[in-house]
Amino acid sequence: MSFDAYLVPPDTKVKLKKYPPGQTEPFASKEQAQSQLEADILKLSELQAKLHAQDTYALLIIFQGIDAAGKDGTIKHVMSGVNPAGCQVTSFKAPSTEELDHDYLWRHIKALPERGRIGIFNRSHYEEVLVVRVHPELLTKEKIHPTKKRGKIWANRFREINQFERYLVDNDVEILKFFLNLSKEEQKRRFLSRLDSPDKNWKFSEADVKERAFWDDYQKAYEDMLSHTSTEHAPWHVIPADNKWFTRAMVANIIVGKLESLKLNYPELDDSRLRALQNARKILKEED
Repeated sequence: MSFDAYLVPPDTKVKLKKYPPGQTEPFASKEQAQSQLEADILKLSELQAKLHAQDTYALLIIFQGIDAAGKDGTIKHVMSGVNPAGCQVTSFKAPSTEELDHDYLWRHIKALPERGRIGIFNRSHYEEVLVVRVHPELLTKEKIHPTKKRGKIWANRFREINQFERYLVDNDVEILKFFLNLSKEEQKRRFLSRLDSPDKNWKFSEADVKERAFWDDYQKAYEDMLSHTSTEHAPWHVIPADNKWFTRAMVANIIVGKLESLKLNYPELDDSRLRALQNARKILKEED
C-alpha cells in the first residue's frame, strides 16, 4: 500500500491544509485499515527480530504532534507485537537543569538506539524549533547568548538538525519521522473526553488548554519545520490524525516498508560455527 501522498518532498513549502486531518485514503473502510494493521503488526515482529539478529542497522522513529494528537496510543498499538528487549521509547518532557547546561541535542543523542534496536522519540529535538519558537522566552532558560537570540537562530537550528540526522543515517541509524496532523475541533473533543472519563482524567493538563491559545502560532511553526527539515535522507510523513484507526494503520505500514527496504536477514553461520552447533546437538542427545 502506498502512502506517498503523505510524504513531504525535500525543498517543499509545506501548507498543512494540503494534508486534511480527517483524510482516510487509501483505506476504503475502518475494517480494511484494522485488517492491514493486524497484518503489519505481525510483519513488524518478524522484521524486528531480523533487525536485532543482524545487528547492523538501528531505526529511530520520531513522533511529533500537538497535544492529544495520538502519539502515545499510536506507539502502544503499532509496537504491540515487538519484543520489548529490542525496542526503547523515550518521551521528552521539559529539560532538566542538567540538560539545560548542555547543548539542545545532548539529551537526544544520549537516547539514540544502538544497532539492532528500534528507538522511538515521543516528541524530540524538534521541540527546539516548535515549543521554544512559540515561546521564545524559553531560550533564556537554555542560556542562549542574547546576540544569538536576535540572529538566525531558527535557520541555524534547522541546519544543525539536518546535519545531525545526515550523520545518523550515514552511520546506519535509519530515521522515520511522523507528524500527526490533528484538527483543532478533534483536539477539543479529545480534551473533553479526558475530562468526562474518570479513567482518562490523569491525561488532562490545564496547560494543554492554555496552549490552544497559540494554535495558529504552532501551525506556522509546524509548517516551517516540515518545509526546512524534510530531507532526502530523513523525510517527514504528515499523518492525518483525526481518525486513530487510520493513523495507526498508516504508521505501521510505513514502518514495515522501511524495514523491508533494508533487506534484513538472519546472520549466516560459517563452517566453524555450524560444526559447533552440530557438536552441541550431539552432546545434548547423548545426555542420560
